[in-house]
Amino acid sequence: MVQTKRKYTVEEYLEAEAQSDEKQEYIDGEIVLMSCEFPNHNKITGNLHTELNVALRSSPYGIFVAAQRLWIPKKRIYTYPGIMVVAQPLQLQPGRRDTITNPCFIAEVSSKSTHSYDKDEKFTAYRTIPEFQEYLLIDQYTIHVEHYVKSDDRRWILVNHDDENTEISLSSVPCQFVVSDLYNKVDWTEPQEEASEPT
Repeated sequence: MVQTKRKYTVEEYLEAEAQSDEKQEYIDGEIVLMSCEFPNHNKITGNLHTELNVALRSSPYGIFVAAQRLWIPKKRIYTYPGIMVVAQPLQLQPGRRDTITNPCFIAEVSSKSTHSYDKDEKFTAYRTIPEFQEYLLIDQYTIHVEHYVKSDDRRWILVNHDDENTEISLSSVPCQFVVSDLYNKVDWTEPQEEASEPT
């Protein structure tokens, strides 16, 4: 991710975003160009979307992949999560028809350049959303899934999954799948990016 220097207003960001061919995040005045996705990233995202779409096709949830913008008001962040599940009815940012605010489940496929951000700052921001209950952080280079669930006493419980035969049961929505389903057709010989963090 390449971050610009000056501070921008929300209005400036939304205008720039409407004219941009690339997705950008807005982080409390900073505009951040989102990094390019590798084929394995897209395969894993597509596999999870398939599992969710089949499981929830008769349930009152909407599933959104990558291109749907999320507004996190307490952190003044606009972002595009890898996958979001939202209980109906959708809650939209006041005055907008293209930005939602109420996901109950979010998944991110992490890369070397985004893992720390997805696990720390981004997850911290997601946790300020009242409806948010569950988070999957999926590694695209090895079989590893971090599964976070919000408990009744508002603590977040982490379970790590490193066995491809393990079944993951989501708690925020009625969906179960095996870890290997997430990695179906992933090419483990795909070159890995250089390890660099967002600035």
